[in-house]
Amino acid sequence: MIQVGDHLPQATFRVSGPDGPAAKTTDDVFKGRRVVLVGVPGAFTPSCHRNHLPGFVTHRDAILARGVDAIAVTSVNDVFVLDAWAKASGAEGIEFLADGNGDFAKAIGLEMDGTGFGLGIRSKRYAALVEDGVVRVLNVEESPSKAEASGAEALLKVI
Repeated sequence: MIQVGDHLPQATFRVSGPDGPAAKTTDDVFKGRRVVLVGVPGAFTPSCHRNHLPGFVTHRDAILARGVDAIAVTSVNDVFVLDAWAKASGAEGIEFLADGNGDFAKAIGLEMDGTGFGLGIRSKRYAALVEDGVVRVLNVEESPSKAEASGAEALLKVI
């Protein structure tokens, strides 16, 4: 599992762009930037949709005011689902990074086996502060149904 002080591995996400889906690498997202990265098990799932993402939408301005350049949310969902989730959540100004095959979640050692629930391999729930590709803060939830240690309020206390 990735640790504080580690560099994020190279990976490619899919993002929704004006001309449809586009590729965005970890360098594109994190190089030269201070980014809050939020990992969730799935768009529209109850804890993610009702408990986790809303805190980052509500506290977006307070987080950015702490010298953060961007808030990015990643999930093992396709780019179309994440785009719909962003729109349904009123999450303007938050970047959504589709990790459709779970390659990034696996590369950082934060994948979760949700096959018992019909979800396949997903991302664990976490929040991190990444500076120029280096993990500076990493809060991983013990349980995928909780959004406490990885919530916006908890992260605001340490950034």
